[in-house]
Amino acid sequence: MAEKTIGVLIGGSGLIGGTIVNYYKTMHAETVDIRAPSSKKLSIRQESDIRSYLLEVKPDFVINASMANLASDGQLAFEVNFLGPLNLARAAAALKIPYIHISSAATLPQGTELNEEDTIPISPELSNYAKSKLMAEKTLHLMAREHELDYSCVRLGIVYGAHDHKIQGFHRLLFSIADQSMPVLFTRKNTLHSYSNARKLPYFINHMIENREEFSSITCHFVDRNPVDLANLILTIKSYLQLSSPREIYVPYLIANMGKKGLIFLLRFLRKFGLKADLPPELMFLNSFYKSQTLSAKRLQESSFIDPMPEETIFTRLPDLIAYYLTRWSHQNLITTYNESLDFDGSVRDDFKHNPAKLLKSVHKRSVAPFPEMISVKNDTDKTPDGHSAL
Repeated sequence: MAEKTIGVLIGGSGLIGGTIVNYYKTMHAETVDIRAPSSKKLSIRQESDIRSYLLEVKPDFVINASMANLASDGQLAFEVNFLGPLNLARAAAALKIPYIHISSAATLPQGTELNEEDTIPISPELSNYAKSKLMAEKTLHLMAREHELDYSCVRLGIVYGAHDHKIQGFHRLLFSIADQSMPVLFTRKNTLHSYSNARKLPYFINHMIENREEFSSITCHFVDRNPVDLANLILTIKSYLQLSSPREIYVPYLIANMGKKGLIFLLRFLRKFGLKADLPPELMFLNSFYKSQTLSAKRLQESSFIDPMPEETIFTRLPDLIAYYLTRWSHQNLITTYNESLDFDGSVRDDFKHNPAKLLKSVHKRSVAPFPEMISVKNDTDKTPDGHSAL
């Protein structure tokens, strides 16, 4: 039996990392031994941990899917999002193995059809998250040029998928609607964003590892082909949940930003009385709710990678994601508005209106055969009292 390839993944407890680990354990269990060490075994903040663990395991590739929380302070963001990836890259370069780095659209400006080279300049005004992610990308590019690092950078849009233990990004949006804490639309019409399917990502990463000549030393956007209108997504979720809010009223950015500043002031005031609360970290990106950012998928589409689920999008995944997260959040007593009798009739109405071919295909797949119980009844009625056919 051939010896297994060994892979090390950092950040296995998150949505992206957990999905990648599950993929290798289910799809490549016979050929790949994927290791996802806990922070007790390998802290990405400790250079000594990285060096000793990788020297001991001697992996054939390394994947970094770790990230500091969006609201982390400068030191934590710097250590987790920059120094950690840097030291992983140094170790990978020394071992001469591929290094796959997961990055973010936070390194790009606002705009549409942004390509992989359209990064923002490093400046003090950037958020800690964006600044540290951008620094990591630039350093990996430098190491590939000067130290023969064999790396690939995968830049994601807004990620969606099941089994996320944190409520952030798309899942924060879903939570806000389900919890009925979004009375109106905090966006403007035709605000478009790119979304990344967590379930498809491991297939792409494995393809990159197996095709190093094509993917070495490049950054690639891994996003769905078509961008998503934020207001349309919100209203679609509302329809699935059969809620009356948010109402289709668009709040201007100026008013939304004033409300955010007022809330920040209130929270600071309450801290004087020992009451501590924080804003959802996504509010630091409030302006993104009002400005489009779409990533070009041209490089991905022109590569040798074949999408394993080409028809799957955020809209086709919504029923499953809503059912999963609402069940999870209701069991955790995070929301009390979940109606377990929801049947998602809205999805059928929407598919009939916007995607009849998909609806037809799903019906055909489910069953178009004759009802078996009616066949047996028909056979019985066709017989005479003595048991013979009436014909």
